Amino acid sequence: MTFVPMQNPGTWHWLFTTAQAFRTSIRYTLPMPEPHPPSSEQTPAAASTQARPRILLLSGYDAGSHRRWREQLVATQPAFDWTALTLPPRYFRWRIRGNALSWLDEPAMQERWDLVVATSMVDVAGIRALHPALRDVPVLLYMHENQFAYPDSGDQHSSVDPLMVNLYSALSAERVAFNSDWNRRSFLDGINRLLGKLPDAVPHGVADRIDAKSTVLPVPIDDALFGAPRRINSACPHLLWNHRREYDKGPDRLLALLAELEAMGQPFTLSVVGEQFRREPAEFNDIQQRFAERITHWGFLPDRASYDRLLTTADIVISTATHDFQGLSMLEAMAAGCLPLAPDRLSYPEYIPDACRYPAISTDPLAEGQGAARHLVALLKNLPDQRSPEEWRLSRLQPAYYALIAGLMV
Repeated sequence: MTFVPMQNPGTWHWLFTTAQAFRTSIRYTLPMPEPHPPSSEQTPAAASTQARPRILLLSGYDAGSHRRWREQLVATQPAFDWTALTLPPRYFRWRIRGNALSWLDEPAMQERWDLVVATSMVDVAGIRALHPALRDVPVLLYMHENQFAYPDSGDQHSSVDPLMVNLYSALSAERVAFNSDWNRRSFLDGINRLLGKLPDAVPHGVADRIDAKSTVLPVPIDDALFGAPRRINSACPHLLWNHRREYDKGPDRLLALLAELEAMGQPFTLSVVGEQFRREPAEFNDIQQRFAERITHWGFLPDRASYDRLLTTADIVISTATHDFQGLSMLEAMAAGCLPLAPDRLSYPEYIPDACRYPAISTDPLAEGQGAARHLVALLKNLPDQRSPEEWRLSRLQPAYYALIAGLMV
C-alpha cells in the first residue's frame, strides 16, 4: 500500500453532527468564497466550471465507525460539494439487502452527480439498476469491512446474500478502497472460496478484476490525538480495553487474560469502554464483578473529550478481537501514547510491532487469553520502544483521499 505524505502537513479537524434516528438526507454546504459575476469575456459555460464537483455519499448502515469516517471525509475535503444519505444501523439483514429499495423514492437519486461514494453495506449494483440517473456516474466503494471475513456469532441466520451484495458492489464500482490490506486480502480470498463451491457457469478471474481496481486507504487518525512518547507504568499498568462489547471482540479471551494476570500476581488497573448494546456477552458482567476493585472506568463514555482524556492516562491498550478490519480504537490509543497488546492476526501486523503481538489460538479462547497474559508480563519486564502510527495521520492521508476522489472525476 502507498500513502501520500504532505510536504507541509496542516491540521485538519472533522465536524461531528448529531446522528438521526431515521433515514436522513444531509446536504453539506462548506464555506466558499463569494462568487463573482462572469466578466464580458467569460461565458456562462466557463463560469459554471468553477462550481465544486457534486458527490453523493451513501452510508447504508451508519454505525459509529462508518459515521465517523463519513463526517471526517466531508469535513476534510472542502473542494467537493457533498450530500449524504444514511440509513440507521439496525436490522442488519434488511439493511444490507434492502438499502437500494429503501432509497427507491429518494429525490436525490434523480439529481445530477459527478461521483457516488458508497460504504461497504451499500448495494451498488442495486442502486444503479433502480436509478437510471446514476448508471453512468462513477462509484467509489469504501470497504470498512467485508462479509466474507465477518465471524458468525452462532445466533445469526446463515445466508449468502450479504456476501453477494459485497461481491456485486465491488464488481459494479469503478474503484474499491479498503481500510486495511488484511481487509482487501480476506475479501479476495473469500470470493475465490465462494466461487470455488459453485456448480457451474462461474466466470474466471473475478477476484483479480476487483483487485486490479483496488487500493488500501485507511480511516485516518486525527492529528490532535498524537502526543509525545510517555512513560509506561510497568509496575501496575492501567489496562484499556476500548471496543464494541460484542462477541467478535473476544470477551472470553479478555476474561481469561485478566484471570491469568491475577493468578500470576501482576498488579493492574482496568478500564473497559466502548459501545454497549441491550444484549451483550455474559463475560462482561463476570469481569465487572470479579475485578471491581481494579476498575478505573467502566462503560461507554459520554463524549469524545472524555474518551480522549482516558487515552492519555492508560498504559496498555488491549485487543482480544477475532474480528477487526482496521482497529481504529487501537490506532487512536497508540497515537495517544499507549503501548499495544494484540493477537497476531487480522490487520494488527500492519502497524503493531512484533514484540507487542501475542500468539493467536483461534480454536482455544482460554489458552489464547492465558498466553496473552504471559506475553504482557514479559513485555512489562522489557518494554519496547513505542511506535506512533504516523502513516495513519489525517494530515498524511488527506491528500491521498483527494487524489483518489478527484481522479475518478477526470
